[in-house]
Amino acid sequence: MQEDFHYYATYCAAYIAGYNHEDCLKICYGAQLVDLCSKTFLTKIGGPTQAATTQLSLEMMDIRKDVLGLQEITRIWASFHFLPYDLNRTPDKKVPKKYLYKYRLICDTNSDLLVDTINLAKDKGLEAIGLSVHILADTWAHRYFAGTPSLVINSPSGFVELVEGKNGLEERKLKFRNSPFKPDDLKKNIFTCSMLQADENAIMNLGHGRAGHLPDYGFMRYKYMPAWKNYEEIIKDNPKDYYNAFCQMVYAFKFFRGEIKSFKKNTYAFEDVEKYKERINNILKVRRLSMSEDWKAFGEMLSNEKIESFKLFKYEKEYVQSSEKSNTYLGRFILAALAQKSMVTNRIYKSKNPLAGISVDYEKNGLKGMKEYFALLKTIKGGEK
Repeated sequence: MQEDFHYYATYCAAYIAGYNHEDCLKICYGAQLVDLCSKTFLTKIGGPTQAATTQLSLEMMDIRKDVLGLQEITRIWASFHFLPYDLNRTPDKKVPKKYLYKYRLICDTNSDLLVDTINLAKDKGLEAIGLSVHILADTWAHRYFAGTPSLVINSPSGFVELVEGKNGLEERKLKFRNSPFKPDDLKKNIFTCSMLQADENAIMNLGHGRAGHLPDYGFMRYKYMPAWKNYEEIIKDNPKDYYNAFCQMVYAFKFFRGEIKSFKKNTYAFEDVEKYKERINNILKVRRLSMSEDWKAFGEMLSNEKIESFKLFKYEKEYVQSSEKSNTYLGRFILAALAQKSMVTNRIYKSKNPLAGISVDYEKNGLKGMKEYFALLKTIKGGEK
């Protein structure tokens, strides 16, 4: 998903759930910050780089290509963007262990780990709420991809767009190119994707890079055939999935507000959103690279307030000048990020999956635990104890 959904649509969902304008702005800022809180950003503000929730392209170019580098990638992308659905899943057919570990990191909606993510953010502040609903939303856009480099999972084939025609959904051929500086051309149906690399662990095979921005567009319907599913056809209906994501966010917000006692899987605030359904679906079906202005207009209609544009360094001065950084917006976001990364990494580690490395429980050990965790990494030689 992109800024249009993580920032503006999140504002709308929070407001429908009962938050006031100022709280909505803080929540949606945290949701969008997840896509931008890189080591580079944290270094600039003097924050702990362990709290990075994303990796910039230039950072990825410099990352280690050994086991430790791959584990660092997995800790970030599996924790914040491709939440694993079933860490103990058993495929129908026997697969090599190295692939089995990766299959268990495939993202999907309504997992036990999502419930844990939402519960972890409860009563931790608006920053933690924003971070958690970013993860929730991404489970819908990123389902069937994994937050670890994998040719088998993340480099599917046979992409075909499904568009509404006179006789229902009709197929339209998709074209891909490896030109990172060129925007997608919707008129010619040309999309940019990462370059094909035959190495199973190549960085280009991370997440949905090989599918380009197809998962990020609310209007997109498409089908493809992934190797991990024995080349069985998968159909992705983004308009439907994005609407479900929106309604599940409203439900989560009502849980955070205390209106619902427990967050349950496969539960949505459809009744609360029903009167806005037509407008939301009209936004989702527009074939455009970004729907920020449309979501912004919807949010401003809801609250009768102006929604300011996202500014990455909005809270930088407060954080840098504060002697009590845990009492600042970025300080609370960083603590939420550390807790989430530790929780997910710990669950992966406890499932005996080595792809995210060794884990120390942040909830029990705090920042001291995180420092010990990185000390442990330094004792590893060649990726082995």
